[in-house]
Amino acid sequence: MFLFIFESIGTSELVLIGIVALIFLGPRRLPEIAKKIGKITAEFRGTANEFKETWKREVDFEDEAKAFDINALEAETEAGKTEPPATETNNTLEQPTIKEVDASAFENLKQTETETEQPAKTEVANDKKNWL
Repeated sequence: MFLFIFESIGTSELVLIGIVALIFLGPRRLPEIAKKIGKITAEFRGTANEFKETWKREVDFEDEAKAFDINALEAETEAGKTEPPATETNNTLEQPTIKEVDASAFENLKQTETETEQPAKTEVANDKKNWL
């Protein structure tokens, strides 16, 4: 019923209410009261939205209970288990193999990598953008 009152208030009625509030409250207290009313309406809207969400959650509780039912999930997975049809696979990929590497070749490779990276590191360190 309270909402029907707000639907029937027009622009002229709101201006009249504002003038009456300005007369009774004065120009100093009117902004303070307006802020308080704004905060109260924001809290009321937040509470109303929270109530709506809670109500929807409670209404949909059965669906959520079914979603979290472990026995039903197990039954669905068992029903969904079907063996894939036997098809021939033509894999041309080779199986990975482990090869031995000579230690001296590894050291040589490591030295060549460090020699090529060393000048690049000094350039990055002297870069004006990366001084921090």
